[in-house]
Amino acid sequence: MTRRDASLFVIVAALIAGTGVLQSWNSALAIVNMGLISAIMALGVNMQWGYAGLFNIGVMGFVALGGLGAVITAMPPVEPAWAAGGPRVLSALALGVGTIAGAVMLWRRMRKGPLRPAVLTVWLVAGFFLYRAVFDPAVQAIEAIDPAATGYLGGLGLPVMLGWAVGGLLAAGAAWLIGKTALGLRADYLAIATLGIAEIIIAILKNEDWLSRGVKNVIGLPRPVPYEVDLQESAEFLAQAEQLGLDPVIASTLFVKLCYAGIFAVILLALIWLSETALKSPWGRMMRAIRDNETAAEAMGKNVKARHLQIFILGSAVCGLAGAMMTTLDGQFIPSAYQPLRFTFLVWVMVIVGGSGNNLGAVLGGFLIWFFWVQVEPLGAFLMEVVTSGMTDGSPLKTHLLDSVAHMRLLTMGVILLLVLRFSPRGLIPER
Repeated sequence: MTRRDASLFVIVAALIAGTGVLQSWNSALAIVNMGLISAIMALGVNMQWGYAGLFNIGVMGFVALGGLGAVITAMPPVEPAWAAGGPRVLSALALGVGTIAGAVMLWRRMRKGPLRPAVLTVWLVAGFFLYRAVFDPAVQAIEAIDPAATGYLGGLGLPVMLGWAVGGLLAAGAAWLIGKTALGLRADYLAIATLGIAEIIIAILKNEDWLSRGVKNVIGLPRPVPYEVDLQESAEFLAQAEQLGLDPVIASTLFVKLCYAGIFAVILLALIWLSETALKSPWGRMMRAIRDNETAAEAMGKNVKARHLQIFILGSAVCGLAGAMMTTLDGQFIPSAYQPLRFTFLVWVMVIVGGSGNNLGAVLGGFLIWFFWVQVEPLGAFLMEVVTSGMTDGSPLKTHLLDSVAHMRLLTMGVILLLVLRFSPRGLIPER
């Protein structure tokens, strides 16, 4: 890290510290925690784009799968729902997988000719109707179990941090399925395909109530840190808060956020170390050679498609891990909150502004852009209040300016992106 790079991180730290001084330390720590998660997401995208040149704009699909991993791992199982239709749902899913596997075997074993597509069509149609005959009644039975509070199978009741690994594995599995079919597409078509697949993933999560309650959301996820209420009932904690001159409620909130920040920081540092080690290895040099000139790399005997699939899976797994961490931090899983165009754009701005191909740049971009994303709207509201203070209340211009505050975030992201592309086109910390 050069002196200039360090100074950029110091500036971002000063901005966050200023939030703590001028607003509240709760707000500052909230920015730190989401900044850490954003930095991990940016690292995942940077692996795909910065290392291999893969234009994936379906980031939110993998982030949502990470959140689903936290739900199905950490939430307690809903015993009545399992009794009503759990085994039948598993049987239906097994039938679906068997149907697809059988179709692949038929396609490979049968000779070319008019008979092969006919047999394959009959097999798939029969398998689909058999699958729906088992699946639909089971789902209806599960979703009828206290739908206001549950109406889904629940999870496995395991530690939530194990769910973070499961979220990464779910995202990696989805990336393998997507990559086997989509990575052969040209860059612009790959972008369209990944965006469409992300929309499909989120649509499934919104509509399959038996899996994660759909748009009714899952709340009350377990967490790896203490609850504020428990801390406020602890005599030892109350004594320490009194010694520091802090209100117990504020002290408990700060303590919990500091615990989250410590866990997230350890994971981020581990990912940076692993990413830097990989990037400086022969594997990293090979990935950059493939990114810069696929034809030359292929001529040197490198399997370009296999390496693209590899890095696509790795980057998606990191995004899934970040999604599981974000769901745990929020304490709830809300499928409708994963908006592919809006938040995928935000993560891409982090990578571009920070410096694609540079892991430290991606981390810097994650913190910087998230800080502006959070702070621009209240600062914009304050600015508009000052600008319009001399105008008559109810005037159309004043109303219009005050209503425009809601658009300050996207406007600011666009301005930041344009300025960086104009004066530092390779990012604030460019690849070396």
